[in-house]
Amino acid sequence: MSYADMAEQMCVVLGLATSPVGVCFLRTEAEVASYAQTHTRLTGHRYCQALMRARQGRRVLVTGAGLTCPAAAAAFGFRPLPDKLASGEGLVGFGIVRTPEQGRLMFESMTRLAPGSMAGIALAPLALAEDLPDVVVVEGEVEQLMWLLLANFHVTGRRLTASTAVLQATCVDSTVLPFHQGELNFSFGCYGCREATDMATGEAVLGFPGALLEPMMEALSYLAGRAIPRSRNKQAYQALIQGEGPRPGQQG
Repeated sequence: MSYADMAEQMCVVLGLATSPVGVCFLRTEAEVASYAQTHTRLTGHRYCQALMRARQGRRVLVTGAGLTCPAAAAAFGFRPLPDKLASGEGLVGFGIVRTPEQGRLMFESMTRLAPGSMAGIALAPLALAEDLPDVVVVEGEVEQLMWLLLANFHVTGRRLTASTAVLQATCVDSTVLPFHQGELNFSFGCYGCREATDMATGEAVLGFPGALLEPMMEALSYLAGRAIPRSRNKQAYQALIQGEGPRPGQQG
């Protein structure tokens, strides 16, 4: 299947409101220049906002110079984490943690790419991906993402354990970790991406290595045959409600 076919299948089967996103890490300035011919170079954006642009249908490109979120820039190895964030004091100021020590520990536990290892990041709706993405990121309602977790179990045969500090949900949890560990990771979101993007209260985010895309879609196709529609029809729940009969004070 083409990337366009897989993107359409994922959106239709899951009922996604926005597109899954293919994320490609660009190691050299030559790669950045090449992708710049087909992708809009963003400035003044956080990574989660660039991801939102791609979910909404645009092919975009970000570099360290264009990222306004210092935590995301550090996660991708573009520049060091500022001292105020690294000390945890910045998170206290945002009301995210009570003490600098808690904030410091949150950042210390973050998986980051090696400094200077990447020159840029290209993001595009999966349907418009030019190459196999390093990571596929999907935002959607929790029930929708649940089926991708089950599809992942079909592929790996392993239970999933998510890694998150409820901080840097899109850049670290859903992009860096899947790329670095070679496994799907999911997150309920964080302060930053919920404040800075259109992520709804009932939505979450996950990412998985692009190498798993084709087998994941095969598993999702299987689930769409019976499990997904049956679960969504809530037959067992409807049978329970109908078997209860009228409640006190209700007409039969």
